Amino acid sequence: MTITPLTDGTTVEVVEHPSAQERAERGKRVRSTAARSSHAAWEATPDRRDPVAILEEQAETRLPDLVPIRYGRMAASPFAFYRGAAAVMAADLAGTPRTTLKVQLCGDAHLVNFGGFGSPERSMVFDINDFDETHPGPFEWDIKRLAASLEVAARSRELDRDTCAEIVLESVRAYRESIREFAVMGNIDVWYARLDVEGMMRRWGREITSTAMKNLQRTVEKAETKDRLKAKARLTEEVGGQVRFRSDPPLLVPAEQLFGPEDHQQIFESIRGALRSYRHSLSGDRRRLLERYRFVQLARKVVGVGSVGTRCWLALMLGRDDDDPLFLQVKEAEASVLEAHLGQSGFANHGHRVVEGQRLMQASSDILLGWERVQGVDGRVHDYYMRQLWDWKASANIETMEPATMKVYGQVCGWTLARGHARSGDAIAIGAYLGSGSVFDQAVREFAVTYADQNERDHARLVDAIARGEVQAELGI
Repeated sequence: MTITPLTDGTTVEVVEHPSAQERAERGKRVRSTAARSSHAAWEATPDRRDPVAILEEQAETRLPDLVPIRYGRMAASPFAFYRGAAAVMAADLAGTPRTTLKVQLCGDAHLVNFGGFGSPERSMVFDINDFDETHPGPFEWDIKRLAASLEVAARSRELDRDTCAEIVLESVRAYRESIREFAVMGNIDVWYARLDVEGMMRRWGREITSTAMKNLQRTVEKAETKDRLKAKARLTEEVGGQVRFRSDPPLLVPAEQLFGPEDHQQIFESIRGALRSYRHSLSGDRRRLLERYRFVQLARKVVGVGSVGTRCWLALMLGRDDDDPLFLQVKEAEASVLEAHLGQSGFANHGHRVVEGQRLMQASSDILLGWERVQGVDGRVHDYYMRQLWDWKASANIETMEPATMKVYGQVCGWTLARGHARSGDAIAIGAYLGSGSVFDQAVREFAVTYADQNERDHARLVDAIARGEVQAELGI
């Protein structure tokens, strides 16, 4: 893209359109500055930052009473630590060889941040489902994050070294082959590409056992019941004839129990105002839908691992009657952990950054996904994005997944990531860079092994910090 001046003194952005051959040649030239085999490299330098110090730095902007829950969850296992340590890995990736082949990165593409959810057409689709750290950057950072997560997860199941290697290699191979498939597709065909349950079965059904097939079907059936009515049954109760949030501290706490009357009224009105104004980040038809719901109550909810401590609210809204609820998650968006290493976001609002990254990478996004700013009781303005809480959400159960199923799951994640990168980056150049051989696959596999070793040391460092009283942790919450 270039900026061209006009005769009236203004400028216009001109999008360049090099030929497919020129784009492929560009991808191959990148090998001279970032060899595919160089991606195997990882070694902790003497001046590597203490991982606990990085986590403590993140904690400075988070709610102090929730940070111990984050540490407790991360301390549970090396895999749990990995899930919460995106900032640690971003700092480590900054020192590794990198390409100039940029895409919209998920920024935290570990295997649990993929899953199923309901499309607007009411079918179950599989996609990336977490974009808090999304940011433009070199495509291989997402691949390394995914590959290392598979290695860490496979080790958590006590799988042998060869099985771990196969799981990681198959995922990276799936990414490489898929990005090359997208490279020969028409642009609009790439945009329409998505993965539903039927598509997964056609592509990978022969590789999983009948037991795994039955488990998948049960997961889909269960997910299709995980909707706003299930949320109402799980999260609310009737109080004085009215629907109200249950109190389950510290995981779910109605706002009126967190603050005095004055502060509660202030945050309630701030969220009410944000819900009104965030409508302008939606399309006209979806804005009309949202306007049919009235804001009733607010609660704070603890979610995930890495996100714990950020401000996350649930807004209870009601439509035609009490049996027509809508639960909106109002989730704080801070700066991506990638910004310190890849440059500042181009968006003034980090909620806007998250939403645009999600819309760009996902084939089908939540119809009520939008963003706004909210004045907090701390006197500061915080960026937020909004989305539905539950919409047929399905997640992989790593603890019970068979090795053969984990191998297929890694391939599904690889395909999905390739599709997201093909939508946002140059699939032809990336495909040409990767080539038809397994050089890149083997290099990333070697990186994943070495980094999983480092992750185990970092997890041990956190556990030791908790034992020494350097940080406070709430275990088992």
